[in-house]
Amino acid sequence: MTVSPRIAFFASPAEGAGQAFEELVARHGQHDPAEADVLVALGGDGFMLQTLHRYGGQGKPVYGMKLGSVGFLMNHHHPDGLLERLHAAEPAVLRPLEMVAVTESGATVGSLAYNEVSLLRQTRQAAHLSIELNGQVRLDELISDGVLVATAAGSTAYNFSAHGPILPLGTNVIALTPIAAFRPRRWRGAVLKADTEVRFRVLDPYKRPVSATADSHEVRDVVEVTIRESRDRTVTLLFDPEHNLEERILAEQFSS
Repeated sequence: MTVSPRIAFFASPAEGAGQAFEELVARHGQHDPAEADVLVALGGDGFMLQTLHRYGGQGKPVYGMKLGSVGFLMNHHHPDGLLERLHAAEPAVLRPLEMVAVTESGATVGSLAYNEVSLLRQTRQAAHLSIELNGQVRLDELISDGVLVATAAGSTAYNFSAHGPILPLGTNVIALTPIAAFRPRRWRGAVLKADTEVRFRVLDPYKRPVSATADSHEVRDVVEVTIRESRDRTVTLLFDPEHNLEERILAEQFSS
């Protein structure tokens, strides 16, 4: 006899999420996240990222069900058969990016990103940035609206909208993608080994201020931002076998 897992449910403010939460808790009970075997997030991709940021350090697998507007990291919502779906689910292990940003005031701010770290101009003035990889300057000056570094799981999000590459899971690479590059005009970015340390320096931070955002955590007026893949933090997402994350990323590359 298979032991039923202890589940901690979380619901977003999205329409229908609260009702789904109440129905599932009535069927399966509710456990404290620290005591649960699996976390179930009810919402969209944004809510999934919030759940990972809040509870990812506990090392519990997370199963999402789509009740929001976007659901690339989520499974379809069905009120029935949850235990069977959890037992059959396939894991996808994700390793986030670590961002360390230094601001004009000298403050140092750290944050994690499961999708991407993006640098964006704060005013009408284009950003002027230099790019270093593992301590070596690779681009003296990028003039653009910004630039981002995306994980494989996040490569279909903002990165793809900025015309960056879609990255298959398990390839141990990250995407470095400019946002509306003006110069070098033809530079389209790069695909880097996941353990590459990327450092951006803001060349004119007072005239051309820049903000840095790790998923939804924004830091304004940055002068330097360092990004690298986390060495000691992972999260495990659970997906239904017929629609796992690897298949979704592959399918996205052939969609029109």
